[in-house]
Amino acid sequence: MIKRYIKVAVTAFIYVLFSTTVALAEEPQISWDDCVREAKRQHPDLVSAFEKIKQAKASKEITRSAVLPQITGTAAENTSNGVGVTSSGSSGQGVTSLQGGGESASSTRYEYGADLQQLLFDGFKTSYTLSSNQRSIEASRYNYDVTSSNIRLQLRTAYSNLLAAQELVKVTEEIEGRRKQNLELVRLRYEGGREHRGSLLTSEADLAQAVYDVNQAKRNVYLAQRQLMKELGARKFVPFTAMGALEVREAEHVRPDFEKLSDTTPLLRQLIEKKEAAKFDLKSAKAGFFPQIYLTAGESNSNTDAFPDQNQWSLGTSLSLPIFDGGNTIATVQKAKATLGQAEADERSGRDGVIYTLSNTWTQLQNNIENTTVQAKVLEAAEVRARIAEAEYSIGLLIYDNWIIIENALVAAKKVFVNAKLNAMIAEANWVQAKGGTLDYD
Repeated sequence: MIKRYIKVAVTAFIYVLFSTTVALAEEPQISWDDCVREAKRQHPDLVSAFEKIKQAKASKEITRSAVLPQITGTAAENTSNGVGVTSSGSSGQGVTSLQGGGESASSTRYEYGADLQQLLFDGFKTSYTLSSNQRSIEASRYNYDVTSSNIRLQLRTAYSNLLAAQELVKVTEEIEGRRKQNLELVRLRYEGGREHRGSLLTSEADLAQAVYDVNQAKRNVYLAQRQLMKELGARKFVPFTAMGALEVREAEHVRPDFEKLSDTTPLLRQLIEKKEAAKFDLKSAKAGFFPQIYLTAGESNSNTDAFPDQNQWSLGTSLSLPIFDGGNTIATVQKAKATLGQAEADERSGRDGVIYTLSNTWTQLQNNIENTTVQAKVLEAAEVRARIAEAEYSIGLLIYDNWIIIENALVAAKKVFVNAKLNAMIAEANWVQAKGGTLDYD
């Protein structure tokens, strides 16, 4: 009885140990939501785009500082040395002379002061520049969305490639198993004198090709993992398995209004904001011809004491009018006009490009979805034909040459179906990116 309990306990321990080993050997799984979350957290391109927003905001604050009071404080301590002076005279006439042997005199003077300057009018130059800065902030935000959209496309493509690579491993292993069965069947018929050596060698070659395909598919899984880790922005490679299936979630069979849809894309919105910023930059450049008026005020204290009490103050206004600056203002205006013209052309070109991209990606999505349906039917037909052909060949109703054609068609159909599903997923990712879908889309 005791031996029986010991045997059961040892068996249970071995089972637990084996299960733990298998669990540790399994690769961790990662979902699409996990990928999105990691990309948001650490992708360097997204971090760079966010820093650009901060730069644009800082530029606006720099411009804003010009309309705020500018206060400057000063403090000085001046010590001077001089030569002794004596004076003498007679009959009411004085004579002053320098005595080489006179004693030197030194004095220290302390000064403290503060100056204030306030901009009153500059032809609205600063106001226009602030408006341009605000447009630049909006453009940088749309640039962030564009970056996020591009990252999502690359990430979704990499994730789809890994799903397809994993599924192709299963498919090639199924094909390898089928090729082994076919080789055994052909070998039996060959040994029985009902098949020639050429058929046997062909079956052996088919099995070798199947083994190679399995090994290649496994290597491609590693490459797909590497690609996905790159798009995640991860610093360290960790092998993992992607969760999910190769299937399209957004069919959108009804053709949308591409012109209307283009107005909401972040790429086009970014170009519009850049154009509006260029308009304000032109107005700011033209304001350079206007005078600048400042309010100035100052107060100072000076004396030979460390805490002087001789107060002086001043209050006034100053006006500066550019008369000739070597053509700098005129050239600045010309440059601003050219920049605006470029921004307007970029917007027109961008709008046309976005509309075409939307049309093209939607068309490709529909084509790939329909092709996936067709390839599914092709695979179903190939599987049925293969079962019938195998049965007919085993009883001698079908010659090897006809049978192997049907078998090869099944192998090809299995691989084509996987690629069709992959192409449909990538087409969906391109469609979402064309619409401006970011990492927050899912």
